Amino acid sequence: MDDSSRRFPERRRFLEQTSLGFGWLAFNGLLADRSFAADVHLSGPRAAARAERVVWFFMDGGLSHIDSFDHKPRLVAENGQPLKLPGKKEDITGRTTPNIMQSPWTFRPYGECGKMVSDLFPHIGSQADDIAFLHAVTSPSPDHESAIGFLHSGSLLQGFPSVGAWANYGLGSDSANLPGFVVMGSRKRQCRTNGFLPPSFQASQFFGGGTEPLADLKPREAFRQLQDNKLRTVRQLDGLFLEATHDNRIIEAAIANHEQAHSMQASVPEAAELAGESSATLAHYGVGSANQELDAFGRYCLTARRLLERGVRFIEIASNGWDQHDKLKTDHAKHALAVDQPIAAFLADLKARGLLDSTLVVFATEFGRTPNTELFGSEPGRDHHPWGFTIWMAGGGTKGGTSHGSLDDYGYFPVEGAVDIHDIHATVLHLLGIDHKQLTYRHSGR
Repeated sequence: MDDSSRRFPERRRFLEQTSLGFGWLAFNGLLADRSFAADVHLSGPRAAARAERVVWFFMDGGLSHIDSFDHKPRLVAENGQPLKLPGKKEDITGRTTPNIMQSPWTFRPYGECGKMVSDLFPHIGSQADDIAFLHAVTSPSPDHESAIGFLHSGSLLQGFPSVGAWANYGLGSDSANLPGFVVMGSRKRQCRTNGFLPPSFQASQFFGGGTEPLADLKPREAFRQLQDNKLRTVRQLDGLFLEATHDNRIIEAAIANHEQAHSMQASVPEAAELAGESSATLAHYGVGSANQELDAFGRYCLTARRLLERGVRFIEIASNGWDQHDKLKTDHAKHALAVDQPIAAFLADLKARGLLDSTLVVFATEFGRTPNTELFGSEPGRDHHPWGFTIWMAGGGTKGGTSHGSLDDYGYFPVEGAVDIHDIHATVLHLLGIDHKQLTYRHSGR
């Protein structure tokens, strides 16, 4: 061990032990000023961007495509009959019957495009002319954990960056005081992971507004002076590290990160404070509803709009609990009620403010659900179905009122325009002005 190693404690351990008050989530989410980012290797200039920012809605658990945005009349005509389909896959749970189950919801046409959307999502249906539906998306995994990882990173293996982390790495944030990548509504690592990218590119996890939208961000007032003293000490130690290591980029970036975290103590609560919004806007998003899930998701969506306006690059908002092996009608209806109005309000609000054209909105789930019935409990459900499902996009260079790809009459296999998750990621990056083949990061010698 050399003198410098004995003289200075390992920095991460020191910061953990001294607890700066703005918390590890804030510290790891720091970042985004491109001047302090890691070296970004784009082998060529950034292409013209159609979108400047992304909001990614994630329906965690597996939203049924055939009960939401992919109308299949044949399921009604053959309801209760055995599904006879060549090449049909083995059931995942072993509880699935061969019998077809029609959707419990009626589909209706919406907008000038006449898009058929079920009664689960009437508010989103009203925005159909601004939405591009992808009806033949496929995933390689029927398992939640690996499928969620694949949806976010494009890999079935752990340790790869999420698409939000890549966007943050490639472009950073437009705000010096806010993170470039934010996740709301989920604690799952697949949603926020930086993978092999530097930790500064992982997501900051935000919560539903209030005085502490980001955990441990703001110290109690009695400890403000203590925190300031600690921050000064860390600055001094960073200066000593700089002298000892001569690594200007790393140490100077760390010093800047401390300053940014300090400034986030004011900027984050301000961005998440909804009191200044009009009563009409709050009601439009469902904020203040007696339905607690609707109120919470509405707060996420309205906070997301405010974060976008302040320069945050990539925001993911998750809705949990869509894994209906049973109680499909009851629980899909409950979850849809919580997200339908806020998402539609978000789209309409962005459009009214002139932000939709420069904001790419993605609505995704890890897989769909089977057309045949799963009997597990008192009310029927559907099994996992990764072989064909729906993701939609709006704004940010997409063409609204359109549908791409199709599944067979049962909503089982793609028959036209199949879309891989890698295609989704490449499209998101392309609309941000990034060629995914040119966005690289050296890791493990590669």
